[in-house]
Amino acid sequence: MATGGENRLSPSIATGLTKVVASGRTSRGPSPLCDAHLWQDAVDLIAQSTSVAVISGFYIPSASAPETDGPPGATVLARALSRMGRRAEIWTDAFCLDCMRRCADAIVFPTDCVLDATNFDLAANRPELLIYIERLGRAADGRYYNMRKEDITDWTAPLDSFAMYSDIPVLAVGDGGNEAGMGAVHGPLSGMMPDYAECLCVVGANVCLPVDVSNWGAYALVAALSSLTGTWLGQTSEEERAMLEALRACGAVDGVSKQSALSVDGLDLEVQLQIRDALERLAMSL
Repeated sequence: MATGGENRLSPSIATGLTKVVASGRTSRGPSPLCDAHLWQDAVDLIAQSTSVAVISGFYIPSASAPETDGPPGATVLARALSRMGRRAEIWTDAFCLDCMRRCADAIVFPTDCVLDATNFDLAANRPELLIYIERLGRAADGRYYNMRKEDITDWTAPLDSFAMYSDIPVLAVGDGGNEAGMGAVHGPLSGMMPDYAECLCVVGANVCLPVDVSNWGAYALVAALSSLTGTWLGQTSEEERAMLEALRACGAVDGVSKQSALSVDGLDLEVQLQIRDALERLAMSL
């Protein structure tokens, strides 16, 4: 994937991606801020990078488990980047590591490329791009909050520090406003979500993709890359099911219901498959 004109998304693809994954379907969060041009900006960042760290994992203390939004998106995106010749790793923390590895194993992404990055030294392990997928970022007070305004700092390793204290470009995907990178739209989000403003993340990104469900944002990125390569780089329907089954088996929960189920953010497997199918059709339509 070279830089230049070969990497220009068609307007219909960019607009279509927004309609599929940032339509306001969940009736919450920042997805109204997702502009079609952001997909091109994201593709441009990826095109300039040969090594990528995809950072994810959102732990829910009240359920003593990670949530199902994040690991599938991170895994599918990391695998797609690997298939494109990038060196791709998934970084998470100790709370989420086991579920992240099981999700990766479900679609045959190497588990030795899924790492606990809590104590990483970027000088020794420096990627050319950081991609955050549904990973908490700190609020203005330096603490980490879930969507219920609960302080979960004690269960959240500060992996957003990589974005704050390095000059590595950052691409971020989020669906609530409290995720790393969403500080790029902090001003508009504060106006949209005044009751939650104090909990919004202040850590920015070079490109920020506000979407309905973070997994979907990662899948849409893969669809954008697929449209440029002419090959579907994303997951099959069977792999989508396999990832959620693997996550359920290791105790991961739906972030909305807090139940261990084949669902993400309160939306069942059938909805996940509909989104997957729509993205593949869109990517392969030209």
